[in-house]
Amino acid sequence: MLVDRNGVVSTKSENLSKEKLAFAVDTDKKTLSDAIDGSDVFIGVARGNLVTQEMVKSMAKRPIIFALSNPDPEISPVDVYACRDDVLMATGRSDYPNQVNNVLGFPYIFRGALDANSKIINTEMKVAAVHALKDLVKLPAPKELIEIYKDTSLTFGKDYFIPKPFDPRLIKVVPKAIFEAAVASGASRQK
Repeated sequence: MLVDRNGVVSTKSENLSKEKLAFAVDTDKKTLSDAIDGSDVFIGVARGNLVTQEMVKSMAKRPIIFALSNPDPEISPVDVYACRDDVLMATGRSDYPNQVNNVLGFPYIFRGALDANSKIINTEMKVAAVHALKDLVKLPAPKELIEIYKDTSLTFGKDYFIPKPFDPRLIKVVPKAIFEAAVASGASRQK
């Protein structure tokens, strides 16, 4: 469900833009609290401190929370973990684990697209970037990365399921995946 400043975007909502209309659902839920209740995933891109611990407690087992608003996420990891320990949590901040940051994708997606001489960046290429990031974080962290972050606990799990922005392997892994996806999908103008 999409929730905006007026509440849940539903088929009963008035004056919806065509973009929001595409996400309108038939529901009696009206508020953010209603929408979160029983949900598996929350992705926030609105403003800080919108989500309460009560809302987090109402979510399904093992929920995923991406509170991406900056500088203050919709709810802090500290508040989330104070009320639940079965959550996968990410924010847009570098001082918390699992920072969602466009630096993980954009420069390397563009590098791969340029290498492939691609005139577009298609869905297949973006999906390839996601898979490259997913696979990278499951590999043992190199010594360079551990030294940069002064963190020896960089092993795949709850506090490390998104690569760190300064992972030196990103420049090789993501562009290669993009190049291969561009070629396979026909987006490449390589001969």
